[in-house]
Amino acid sequence: MISMIDRYLVRYFLAVVDSGNFSRAAQRMNVAQPTLSIGIAKLEEMVGTSLFNRNNKRVNLTDAGARFLPYARRIESEFNRSLAAIQEVQPYRVLKLGILNTICSTLVQSAITQMLAADPSQRIEVVDGSERELVNSLGRGRIDIALTLVERGGDRYCEEVLFEENYVAALPRTHPQAGKSILKAEELAGSIMIVRRQCEALSETSRYFTERGVRPFFAYRSSQEDRVMAMVAAGLGLTVVPVSHTAHGVWQARLNGFDLTRKIGLMFSPDVNRTVLDGSPAFQKFREVVSRRG
Repeated sequence: MISMIDRYLVRYFLAVVDSGNFSRAAQRMNVAQPTLSIGIAKLEEMVGTSLFNRNNKRVNLTDAGARFLPYARRIESEFNRSLAAIQEVQPYRVLKLGILNTICSTLVQSAITQMLAADPSQRIEVVDGSERELVNSLGRGRIDIALTLVERGGDRYCEEVLFEENYVAALPRTHPQAGKSILKAEELAGSIMIVRRQCEALSETSRYFTERGVRPFFAYRSSQEDRVMAMVAAGLGLTVVPVSHTAHGVWQARLNGFDLTRKIGLMFSPDVNRTVLDGSPAFQKFREVVSRRG
């Protein structure tokens, strides 16, 4: 029979899950790493099984740990709610929102601005990440909902499409081909290009140009979307972006024969609190703004 589990052991467990390793979890809990490791070992002894698979770089949940995780979060949440009730403080609900880092910053800014205006009391925690990082964060309970790529073939989470967009060439307005609405790859031969490292269509983009005999010089590679657009506007080179990525000094043109699109929407666990989706005026405004893209 399992003995009563001390709250600090639950908090140690959640810290390791959210931090990804023991050293960062110990810093987060403001304890020495051996102290935290002893606590985790004590918790595993109490439940009678290992909760983490350990390696040198990162720890991952075992099957037992994954089953224990939602209960641990519930324990911590209910404890905080009980404290708030005792202290006659109205508990607040934090909406943990993951956002794909290749979504246009101006769209995110507009959505968050109007979201907060719709309900200034809503607490929001925003987590940026790649497609894979956001899926992992959902699985760990680190976020409630992700604004990310959807309809990619997975069936683990619920999905809701908000909009679909195609890809375009983004050129400096000083480029000889700026002003055209449609461009052939061959018309960009000899152009200098910029690589968006986190682009989910990077392999398809590369194949599109190489199959047409275009092998450009790359002047810049970056994971920062806004920096890439700034370099395009500065005249350093051109790139391929989702059509929502606009910037002053940048001309957009469709690429003839490049018909790839992406779908952006909401991804969430089937057991997410439905009040987050349907009962929050702030989140309803966020969904509305993103659906009409600002």
